[in-house]
Amino acid sequence: MSSLLQVLLRRRQGGVVASSALLRRRRCAATISSIPQSTTNSSNAETNTNTNTNTNTNTTTRPFSSFHSKQCFNKKSNYLKNFHKNINQYQYQYQYHQFANSIRSFSTDNKESDTTNTNIDNDDDLLQLLNSPRESMPFDVLIVGGGPAGLAASIRLKQLCMEKDLDLSVCVVEKGNEIGAHILSGNVFEPRAIEELFPNIDWRTELVENHSSNATPVKSDNFLFLTEESSYSIPNFLLPKELHNDGNYIISLGQLCRWMGAKAEELGVEIYPGFAASEVLYNEDKTAVRGIATRDMGIDKNGKPKETFERGVELRARQTLFAEGARGSCSESLISHFNLRKGKSEQTYGLGIKEVWEIPEEHHQPGLVIHTLGYPLQSSVTEKTFGGTFLYHQEPNLILTGLVIGLDYANPYINPYKEFQRWKTHPDIRKHFEGGTCISYGARVLNEGGFHSLPKLTFNGGALIGCSAGFLNSVKIKGSHTALKSGMVAAESVFECLANSNVTPVSETFEINEEEEMKEVSSYEDAMKNSWVYDELYQVRNCHESFARYGLLGGLVYTGLVTHVTKGREPWTLFHSKRDSEKTEEASKFEPILYPQPDGVLTFDLLTNLQRSGTYHDDDQEAHLRIKEDRTQIPESVSLQTYEAPEQRFCPASVYEYVDSKLVINAQNCVHCKCCSIKMPGEYINWTCPEGGGGPQYQVM
Repeated sequence: MSSLLQVLLRRRQGGVVASSALLRRRRCAATISSIPQSTTNSSNAETNTNTNTNTNTNTTTRPFSSFHSKQCFNKKSNYLKNFHKNINQYQYQYQYHQFANSIRSFSTDNKESDTTNTNIDNDDDLLQLLNSPRESMPFDVLIVGGGPAGLAASIRLKQLCMEKDLDLSVCVVEKGNEIGAHILSGNVFEPRAIEELFPNIDWRTELVENHSSNATPVKSDNFLFLTEESSYSIPNFLLPKELHNDGNYIISLGQLCRWMGAKAEELGVEIYPGFAASEVLYNEDKTAVRGIATRDMGIDKNGKPKETFERGVELRARQTLFAEGARGSCSESLISHFNLRKGKSEQTYGLGIKEVWEIPEEHHQPGLVIHTLGYPLQSSVTEKTFGGTFLYHQEPNLILTGLVIGLDYANPYINPYKEFQRWKTHPDIRKHFEGGTCISYGARVLNEGGFHSLPKLTFNGGALIGCSAGFLNSVKIKGSHTALKSGMVAAESVFECLANSNVTPVSETFEINEEEEMKEVSSYEDAMKNSWVYDELYQVRNCHESFARYGLLGGLVYTGLVTHVTKGREPWTLFHSKRDSEKTEEASKFEPILYPQPDGVLTFDLLTNLQRSGTYHDDDQEAHLRIKEDRTQIPESVSLQTYEAPEQRFCPASVYEYVDSKLVINAQNCVHCKCCSIKMPGEYINWTCPEGGGGPQYQVM
């Protein structure tokens, strides 16, 4: 019986059951006790991260992720202030020298598994084991993804259960090893939705008390246009109201999600981090969703089961809400299966790259918000590359900084990570980092298509919420508040549907009748159309595309006209008709870009920064980044020959490289940003979920 199912059954049997928070703490302790002691001199921990050695290690190492979990630290400790000291002290527990030397041991050019497999006599036995029946558990509502939208939906459902005295079972599954581990955002946070969700709770105070994370009020709001050597401040009265941050807060969205996760558990939501949804379950005729299946665990890189093999579990539900974030794998599968984007614009994306710095308190300016345009992404007013940068001062002494670039850019030589590093050297920017230390790094794609790219939200048996649907407001550069609201609205519609359907809750029957009709909660989409979310997105529906068509100056003029005058009432529509991968132009039209070498103080090589993300994947598992079967010739024949292999540059984790003109995929480096599934020539990569708990382990993002 799988470990997840054992936990679920113990809960259902009504005995003395540990909360999922306690279960995570126990997993923490187990992980710590199993970490092997280093037999290497500490100086070896400084091995050059730029090594190209293809080295296998026979040492079993464990991720720092579980030990890093907030539950493993005393709540009174000043975690943020001492974060980089913890990194140095524990060296991520899986030993940095091994990370550096085996940086490619989980690559596509390394097919040897060093783990003993179960006894498999022949291929038929192997197929029988891998396709053996999965155990299953039912819920009234299943939520895939423990981000803002998914947690808001679970909380609102349980609030309604208490108000209406109806005990629906609600479950959240999250592929990160804990809630918040895969959450990355800017983040200047608009509190409108969170205050609707918790009207009688001081979320800011609880966030500080329970997670040592400050929600810093915005005090100074600056927008700069940069040239290579100077800057020009744009007066606030000329800026769209969407860029005014009065009443907003600088936060860590990951820490907010951890707080929300605790609130959800207090209300009775069952939360299971470390379990990746790998497959959507349909009814027999594929017309309705019945739940998801978690990924099989313990399969080696050759696709054979190891001694630790566990079949995935089927989690079935009356309604399944998909809250995976931008470009979620199950969500994209559903959009394709049900043709949910019919009649809509193609979705377009941006790539966000972020660092968190700790700086001396005497240099810190709490509440300072800076956004910039111009250098380095736009060298002229006609430049069509969409994007900009941000720099926020969060209490007590943190800087949240990063770059966002639209993935519809044309020049295949652009390297977003190196553009970000170069931006930090600008004389009006670098002064903010003086005396500071970079303590965290990460990357994630975001939806930028807006109103025109929203798919149909519902289908039989479920719905898309949050960034799985694409509710980000690209002019505001915010999507957390809209994601929260969409989860709340979906919860209210689903609750009404189930409450009126006269079915007995799973909490009483422990089962769902296979003959039960899977309903489509179309009232959710209707309610969203009548919400302030749609009002926001409709007003700026044409702004992103205006930059793609008219360049920087034209886009700014158009956006100013819309936000100050028409308010979305213009009688025309600017549709986005091409995918981002199709916007990349041939390399012969451009010159290679020469970027400055990193200095190791202000700017860093990519692999050095990557270790700050805490990224970990078990070396001996199937690669989750797979070339699509019908596109195996694209890497060497098209990407390399026509576009000079842009995947080597746009990936913010150094996953892709060409060695002797052959593509090598270093899947263990992946930070789950999803950029490769979007920007690859011909979209030749199929991004699938790795084993649950793998990936980045963000703490202050």
